[in-house]
Amino acid sequence: MNRFYGFDLGDAESAVAVLKTEDTAPPKILEVAGAKSFITAYARSSSAGALTIGENACYVTDAAVRGLRFKGRFLTDRGSEADIRSFAAGVLTDLIAAGNLIPGDTQSCFYIGCPAGWTKSDRERYRRIFEDAGYPPARIVSESRAALISACQSKHLQIGYDILSKPVLVVDIGSSTTDFAYILSGSEVELKTAGEVALGGGIMDELLLEAALGESKSEARIRALFQKNPAWRTYSEFAARRIKETYFTDEEYWNREGCTRTLRLGGGMPLRLTLKMNKELARRLTEESAEQLHGRSFHEVFTKSLQEVRDGIHSDMPQLLFLTGGLSKMRAVRDWCEEVFPEAVVITGKEPEFSVARGLSWSGRIDQNVRDFRREVKEIIDSDAVENIVILHIDELYRSAVETLVEPILRSAVLPVFDRWRDGSIARLSDVDTEMRREIEVWLKSNQAQEYLVSPVASWLRTVAYQVEELTMPLCVKYNVPYKSLSLTSYLAISEIDIHIDARDVFAVEEMTWMINTIITILVGLLCGGSGVALISSGISGIAAGSLLSLVLLIMGKDKMQEVLMNTDVPKYLRRLVPRAHFENRLRKVAKEVRESFYESLEKEKNEEITDRMVAEISAQIEQCLSKMAEVVEIPLG
Repeated sequence: MNRFYGFDLGDAESAVAVLKTEDTAPPKILEVAGAKSFITAYARSSSAGALTIGENACYVTDAAVRGLRFKGRFLTDRGSEADIRSFAAGVLTDLIAAGNLIPGDTQSCFYIGCPAGWTKSDRERYRRIFEDAGYPPARIVSESRAALISACQSKHLQIGYDILSKPVLVVDIGSSTTDFAYILSGSEVELKTAGEVALGGGIMDELLLEAALGESKSEARIRALFQKNPAWRTYSEFAARRIKETYFTDEEYWNREGCTRTLRLGGGMPLRLTLKMNKELARRLTEESAEQLHGRSFHEVFTKSLQEVRDGIHSDMPQLLFLTGGLSKMRAVRDWCEEVFPEAVVITGKEPEFSVARGLSWSGRIDQNVRDFRREVKEIIDSDAVENIVILHIDELYRSAVETLVEPILRSAVLPVFDRWRDGSIARLSDVDTEMRREIEVWLKSNQAQEYLVSPVASWLRTVAYQVEELTMPLCVKYNVPYKSLSLTSYLAISEIDIHIDARDVFAVEEMTWMINTIITILVGLLCGGSGVALISSGISGIAAGSLLSLVLLIMGKDKMQEVLMNTDVPKYLRRLVPRAHFENRLRKVAKEVRESFYESLEKEKNEEITDRMVAEISAQIEQCLSKMAEVVEIPLG
């Protein structure tokens, strides 16, 4: 895709933006139906069957079908689908006619906004409407997230760092709904609220128009005109919307200068209706109860919704609150937000009427970057790059493991065997070999041994991870992804995070077989000499001295005597003649020999099949970790 369209289809007004892949400037707002911010309305004439959209649709006198304010009914009225389809088809036709869209362009994609509260099924049903209307591939995106993206991309706000590092709440006040989105570390978090989502600036437009009608001498005649031709009422509501937004842009100025507009309604002898905004009317719009709000005020409903949003946030409270939509520049709205979220800095965007459309276009390019980013991460995973790094360091892992395990093995597995022989639990010296093999193997496969391995393996993994990150960091720079988003080392240090490599998983029992067998063989050879004699070493003479065995020694010779000792149940008091301190000293000397013998074995006799399996297993874990991290990366909003 090389062209991304953002379609902000609002209940009252809509806007379309476009962004090319190579563009460095903000998305361009396109004119549709002669306006950049055009009225969400369509009409089909009964005579020619022509489709008209935008403000002119309000004035088609022979309209067989006319649609207004239909998006706000999408979740409650299936009939609204036909209205949305007709309006969307008209917008598509206008874009093509103006040369802003090439028919059948396979390199274009539409990003269309919807309220954050819509479910996946609601969004899919909405997307199919545009598909049926003949649109290029379309994706439905939260309007509030699009507004936030627009804010982050707009250089005048300078808030990118906050978006990435701090929780943010987006409040998008549209014409028919107020939308909330909670953003944490650049990703949207599902936010369920019981707020009055059917709350928008359109309610104020209706109230303002009713106030003007109530003060007009021609009220009855104007209401009759509205009854006969609803298009004039729609026109008047849009005029009320314009004067309201103008007033709230600079309340102090308009309170001083006066903010009024006189409308001419109907043909022939036109009726006049004067719309005005002042401090008293602003108070009435926000503080007086309204039938549309079930007898509550706009202030009451909006504040209650904000409080319910706050109650629904179960993690960090937002430190930045971003207001967008038609009422975002209203001072009272900012004050209400600050009251409910005192810890947050409240900001508003520039040109809020276009922020969602622009953000939707930027969303398209961000999605493209995400796809390209993940594709390049997959290329690394599919190559031999990770395996080669692991192979390069695998011997260091073996050495580190042996260096760590030797002392605990001697202390936890070997010494207890000697103690058991001394106290008579092991009857003959010839049984020591078997017992020692069994005890060492059992201990090496125990949780205790695994715990000993955690630190050296984690340290080894960091070394490997740093080299893997030399492959991923250039991608992070290329696609503007923070290094920590694809940093294995950050996950190794935080055990509670979902995406991490557990050092305990690196040495699975199967992969330890070769190392275990090697360590056992070396230890038994050094301590037992293959026959158990080395276990007591010079202590044999202690057993023989002062006993009848000295006579056997003289008659049979040393070698034959040792054979007899191996198969004799030596009395316990004689076994005590071999001091424990002697054996502990022997173990200290043996530790160095075990390491040296293992390293020599590593060079000469390493089992390549086991090593290959180790490399494959560890590499798979690292690659799986990279895949998971790439999946959750959304590309920062700033």
